Amino acid sequence: MNPGEEVRFNHLFEVYLQTMRLHGLRDRTIESYSRTLRRVAYYFQRCPDNLSSDELKNYFTWMLEQYSWSSVNVDLSGLIFLHRYVLERELEWFRIIRPQTTRQLPDIPSREEVHRLINSVRKRRYRVFLLVVYSLGLRTREGLGIEVGDIDGNQHRVHIRNGKGGKDRYVTLPQLTLSVMRRFWATHRHPRLLFPSPAGGELMGKPVSKSMDASGIQGAFRATMAECGIKKKLSIRSLRHAYATHLLEMGMDMRLIQDQMGHCDIKTTALYAHITKVARDHTGKRIEELLDGFVLCWEDQS
Repeated sequence: MNPGEEVRFNHLFEVYLQTMRLHGLRDRTIESYSRTLRRVAYYFQRCPDNLSSDELKNYFTWMLEQYSWSSVNVDLSGLIFLHRYVLERELEWFRIIRPQTTRQLPDIPSREEVHRLINSVRKRRYRVFLLVVYSLGLRTREGLGIEVGDIDGNQHRVHIRNGKGGKDRYVTLPQLTLSVMRRFWATHRHPRLLFPSPAGGELMGKPVSKSMDASGIQGAFRATMAECGIKKKLSIRSLRHAYATHLLEMGMDMRLIQDQMGHCDIKTTALYAHITKVARDHTGKRIEELLDGFVLCWEDQS
């Protein structure tokens, strides 16, 4: 990018950041859209404020060769925001690319697999974290964000703050998880965080201010998956899926699970009904009954 284009891009980038903040976009969305704008500028080696439809088609063709559909959708959303609220003209995205809308059902570990995975993780802090995520039905970021003051042992609940969509909620806290939380906190006694970063310990007499890093947990989870010989496609998020699925299998009302997980739409929770063992067994039984009493005539008839 030549110096003149770089000056134009820097100005556009600052306006873009300001506009995203004024629209109340969440920090993670701002980070994602910022990466989009930098990537687009790097691809064209100029300020991306006057791209033609053909140029954008070329860009998204390249994206599809290099990245997943989820990344493509993020870049599309970031460019739509840029055109609509900064450049003040609509991006005719439907003439450029139509995002993939298929939804795949996730692999779900059984309760036995979840218990084995958690207890097979070598580091205690990761074992505790995975138990908390599974038993409370949390996203990774929500689990890392738990503070000591969020845990209400008397009412057996945890205040989950700033969840997806910026929403707070309370989740039910099982007694076993509460006991493990208390025992784990006693190992570090951080005044605020349940899962403080172990990196560097205390600095200049002050406790660390950050939670432990998600990448370390993800690495430990992948290593444990390999050691346990589990072939399903699982991630830490699979524990949240398992939480909903296992509760449905145990007969818990879907509306209550929706509240626990912080789903805005019951349809999101209802997706888990398709993958419960109860649903599979029930469906299989009904399909078997469909052909009760039927005997196929095997011999050819003249």
